[in-house]
Amino acid sequence: MALGLGVAFVWGLGLVFAKAAISHFPPILLMAFRFMVTAAVLVWFITPTKNQLTNLLIISFISATLQYSLTFSGLSGLNASATALIIQLEIPFLVIIGAIFLNETPGWQRWVGIIIAFYGVYQITGEPQIGDAIGSVILVIAGGLAWATGQAMVRQLKNISSISIAAWVAVLAFPQLFITSAFFETGHVAAIKSADWLVWSTVIYLGLIMTALGYYMWYTLIQRTPVSEAAPYLLTLPLFSMVGAWFFLDETFSKQTLLGGGIILSGVALIVFAPTKKTNASLTN
Repeated sequence: MALGLGVAFVWGLGLVFAKAAISHFPPILLMAFRFMVTAAVLVWFITPTKNQLTNLLIISFISATLQYSLTFSGLSGLNASATALIIQLEIPFLVIIGAIFLNETPGWQRWVGIIIAFYGVYQITGEPQIGDAIGSVILVIAGGLAWATGQAMVRQLKNISSISIAAWVAVLAFPQLFITSAFFETGHVAAIKSADWLVWSTVIYLGLIMTALGYYMWYTLIQRTPVSEAAPYLLTLPLFSMVGAWFFLDETFSKQTLLGGGIILSGVALIVFAPTKKTNASLTN
């Protein structure tokens, strides 16, 4: 429980702080610096794992480079609270991928919850400001799918510690992110030269707390439990983000956003609190 709620807290506030920093740094460049900080801290925990290096390289690309490029590019066009609600589709995606690739049996309640959650995102887009940024919404949804895919792959890793996974992902991802940023973004030099201590403090939070600590806790959690049982803790993430966005960014929430958010969280709650059925004994290991 402490691991799950801790992840939701540091990730929820991370979205808020990242939203503030994106006003200065291009989003992919911000993520590159984020993972560079994480790599500098965790590289000392890397252990030889030649037989799993290919898998880790793929995981780093899907769950870090691709996911964060999509999600935080989407965040640049949305407010932090809306992004935190839409990104809850990670949980339905986790369950869908677990059912298709990990032989997990979600049950009919979870399938109903998945439909409700997607309907909630549709309702959120009825808010004019969010509906006008539908491209950003699609980017965040795609980022959620990429993240869930990467976490399902992490679930399949054996004989490697959580801290080693987090370290390898950071070390492999940050050069990928710098290359991606060079291709798709501009204004790098000006952004770096004009960054003040507050911007760099945000980078440090994203790298040390949101990524190094957050993913260490998350990888520990999903290696101990099936992804469909680890997912419930992410239900509280948008609550932390919305409070943080209100406090730090002066964001307000329209009735349409609250309605759509309530529907999303209702669907996700149905998913995560439905009875778990296991058809494969290895899922409990």
